[in-house]
This record gives sequence, structure tokens and C-alpha cells, in this order.
Amino acid sequence: MTSVLYPTRLPCGSRVLDLAHTHVMGILNITPDSFSDGGRFSQRDAALRHAEAMVAAGATLIDVGGESTRPGARVVTPLEELERVAPVVEALNRELDVVISVDTSTPAVIRETARLGAGLINDVRSLRREGALEAAAATGLPVCLMHMLGEPGDMQDNPHYDDLVGEVGAFLLQRMEQCESVGIPRERIILDPGFGFAKNLQHNLSLFKHMEALHVFGRPLLVGVSRKSMVGLALGRPVSERLSGGLALAAMAMLKGARILRVHDVAETVDVVRMIAAVESAE
Repeated sequence: MTSVLYPTRLPCGSRVLDLAHTHVMGILNITPDSFSDGGRFSQRDAALRHAEAMVAAGATLIDVGGESTRPGARVVTPLEELERVAPVVEALNRELDVVISVDTSTPAVIRETARLGAGLINDVRSLRREGALEAAAATGLPVCLMHMLGEPGDMQDNPHYDDLVGEVGAFLLQRMEQCESVGIPRERIILDPGFGFAKNLQHNLSLFKHMEALHVFGRPLLVGVSRKSMVGLALGRPVSERLSGGLALAAMAMLKGARILRVHDVAETVDVVRMIAAVESAE
């Protein structure tokens, strides 16, 4: 596996993530319109039970999202997103010993969920909404910056790159520099290549193949490909039949040095991570 080139201890609010090994992040969508599980966990108690099951299966992070970012998703108001997310974050922090990640671009949600116990800000827009950089800096929490062009509503309108890996890297570097300019040090930054965001199938496959190039920035990588269209298009499978392809990509991502795998199918992915770790640690 790719060797780690950065300090492995990442403070996440009241908890610490050890990035010397790969972690599984369980997806908790509390939205009515997410592409895979929209509406299933929109009530607080159902969301908490699902999170409990993912932690029991081996997830060390839970990623809570109140705004769908699938292609064509509608934009929700800050108040609507906050009303969905805040009670769940508060309950998770009270009930579970797990790093709580909040999948949001909204300054008010960033600030309030940090107060309620969130440990990581995971923003598909890389803190480009007005006020998001300052809100994230004020929390003192680590942030995950993801590559995306445009907005979820138009990101798949014929995306084009002359130098795919170079352009993704340049975007992430520019966002890191913006973070540093407002007081978010590089040591608190995680990078996400943004598979499925402003990329067609060939873009996704090529970026995945050359993912190691992003290690040049010396920051941990988060990879999220669970049940995504790149699996469906490559294998000709509907969302309900993408587990095997997703596990293959999870194994490849781990071997390419990814430190966080963002997935729906936690138990199966944890088995992949543990099996690879067992082999890698053998004499």
C-alpha cells in the first residue's frame, strides 16, 4: 500500500482519528431524495438506529447529510437543512462513540453542528458558498475538500478536461490555499477526488486509476464511490446490484492509499479493509 506522508493523528472535536490505517465512513442520508436511500432515515430515531448498526459493523465515522447532491437534486434552504441535520448530530454525539462528519456546504449548518458535537466538515463544494470558509475556520474542525465543477444541478452537463488529474489536483491545491488564508491549516484538511461529480465514466475510471498522483499534496484521501453510476455504467448494474463492484473499488482505493472509504454497505467494506490489513501485516 501507499505509505503515509503526513502526521496520522487527526483531532476531530472531542474524538481523534488515527489515519495510520484505513477507516470506513458510514453514509447517513436524512434526505427524501438521495439517489440510493432517500427517505429511509429521515426521522431521527430511524437515523440513530441505522447509525448504531453501522458503528456495530465497524464504521468509525458517520457522515450525516441533509441535502442531496445527486445530479439534478433540488437546493434546500439553510433552515430546512439545519432542521434535518441538527437533531441527528446531537443524538449521535450523545449516544455513540464515533466521529460525526457533516456533509454540508451551509455556513449555519457548519457552525451549529460543530456546537452539537460534529467532528468533521465534509463539503462537496469545498467551502465555496459565501461564508462557508469563515464558518469552518471558526469551528476549529478538520475539513474534507472535494473536487467538483459547477453545482449538483448542472455538474454533469458535458464535463470536459484537458488534463484530468492535473486539473483536479490544481483545484484541490487552490482550495487548500484558500483554507490556509482564513486559518484552516493544511494539517486539518482531507481531500476527496470527487468521483461522480462533474465527471463522466471515463473521467471517473481514469481518475481512480491515477489517484496516487494526489498524494503529492501530503494529505489523506477520502474516496466515495459506493453504489455510484460509475459502477453501474461499467458493469451494467442498477443501484441495488452494485455491491460487488463497489467492494472491488474499495479494495483498490485502500491499496492506492485512501484513508477513509465513504460507503453505504459498512459491514462488507469493513471485511475488505480487515482482510487487506491482515495480509499486509503478515510476515
